[in-house]
This record gives sequence, C-alpha cells and structure tokens, in this order.
Amino acid sequence: MSDLRLPLKTKWFDMTKNGIKTEDYREITPYWIKRLVDNDIDLTIDEINMGLCALRDGHTQDHVYNVYGFWFKSFTYNIMTLGYPNADDKDRIIQFEHKGIEVAYGNPEWGAESDKYYFVIKHGKQIKNNQ
Repeated sequence: MSDLRLPLKTKWFDMTKNGIKTEDYREITPYWIKRLVDNDIDLTIDEINMGLCALRDGHTQDHVYNVYGFWFKSFTYNIMTLGYPNADDKDRIIQFEHKGIEVAYGNPEWGAESDKYYFVIKHGKQIKNNQ
C-alpha cells in the first residue's frame, strides 16, 4: 500500500495538527476520482459517479463493488503537509493512520460547503515524527 499525501492551507493544517480536524475533504472531480478510486476495469467517470451516488444514498462499499465494480484505494498513511515542504521540514508534515474514505457531507467549520458531498478522508492515530 502507498501513502496519501494531501497539501493543506495553514488554517486547516493547524487545526489538523492540533487534533481538532479529524478528516479531510476533497471535491468529487475526475482528478480526485483517479487518485482515490481503484478502477481496474476502466470505468468511465459517469459510471463511477453512479456508484458514488449509491454510496451517498446509503449503500455499502461492498454493494458498490459488487454492482459497479470499483472500490476506494487502500493507503497506509495520510501525510498532511503545510503547502509543499521539503522532506526534512518536519514542522510542516504530519502523518496519520489512514482510516478510510467515504462519500458524505463535510463539516462547514472544517472547510466544507454546506449540502455538498465530498470524498471524506478519515484520519486515525497521529504517527510521531522522527526528528
């Protein structure tokens, strides 16, 4: 498995680093579909969107896989960065266990627009940096 690297703006990075923000949001666009969806059978964006609609309607990921043929990619860690730092700039990099991806509404206090669905990337336990 690989790591999911997500750059953040200062406000969201600080909230995440301080344990306030426990998930991250990415818009449902072709770019993020390609990064987050395991699509071994070359589904079109429209076909994937039908499956994402099923998730929004409360169907399980198992159902979506069985009916639509895709799944979210597996990641080991969520690597959250303040902008695009150098690899040795540990103050601008935080790492969490990856706890999955959902399609759901986001929290407006954490940067989401009201009544809009997102890929919701869940953070688990923070992994301490080796400085």
